Amino acid sequence: MTLRLFVALPLAAGTEVELPPAAARHVQVRRLQPGDGLMVFDGRGGEWRARVRRIGRREVAVGIESHDDVDREAMPRVTLAVGMPAGERMDWLVEKATELGAAAIQPLVTERSTLRLDGERAVRKRAHWQAIAVAAAEQCGRTCVPPVHEPRALARWLDEPGAVRRGWLLMLPQGNGAGARGPAEPDDEGRDRGDPAAPVVVLSGPEGGLTDDEQQQVLRQGLRPWSLGPRVLRAETAPLTALARLTA
Repeated sequence: MTLRLFVALPLAAGTEVELPPAAARHVQVRRLQPGDGLMVFDGRGGEWRARVRRIGRREVAVGIESHDDVDREAMPRVTLAVGMPAGERMDWLVEKATELGAAAIQPLVTERSTLRLDGERAVRKRAHWQAIAVAAAEQCGRTCVPPVHEPRALARWLDEPGAVRRGWLLMLPQGNGAGARGPAEPDDEGRDRGDPAAPVVVLSGPEGGLTDDEQQQVLRQGLRPWSLGPRVLRAETAPLTALARLTA
C-alpha cells in the first residue's frame, strides 16, 4: 500500500518540501529509500504524487510531482459536538469520526461529564486528539483532516458568535421531547435537511446524557431534536451512528 502523509504546508508541483517530524518518522519506519513514491496531501483539496529525494538522520525531503484532483470528503459537512467520554473512548471516537467523514470535532464539558480538562492538560489532550485525526485521515484516504477544537464548556460554546445555526441537530432519547422526524425530512421552511450544501452539527451528551436544564438551554438556542430510536447508545456510539446516517 502506498504511504499517504498529511503535510501542513502549501504544496505545488515541482517543489521540494522537508516533511514535518511525524511524517518523516513514518517514511523512516516504512524504510522508504530515495526514489520511492508516496502520496501527500495538505488539506486544500486532492492529493499529490511525491517522491523521496533525501533521507537524513532526522529529516526527509520529498519532491512534489503532480496533483490528483480526488475528493473523498463526506457530504453534508458534519461537525460533532460531543460531551467527552472518559478514558480512551474519546480517542476511539476521534479516530472513527475521522474515518466516517466528520468535518470537525468539538469536545464539550457538560454537567455530567466525567472528563474535565483545563489549562495545559487541555492543550495536550487536544494535540493528542488532533494527531489521532491526522493518522486516521492518512489511513482512510481522506484529503482533509478534521480540526479537533479546544474543549469548551457547553454554555460557553453556545454563547460563542455563530455557534448556533439553522439545521443543527440535538440528539435526545426517543420519548424525551425528540420526536421521530429524521434529519433528511423538510424543516419548517421546506428546506431539505439532507441538502449537501447545508452544514450540520450533531450535539451529543456524555455518559448519562445532558441534564434537563442543558437540553432546554440547547433547544432555546434553536437546535432541532432528533431521536436515533428507543435504544440507549453509549456516549461514543451515538454521535458516530448519527454521522454514519447523515453521510451515507
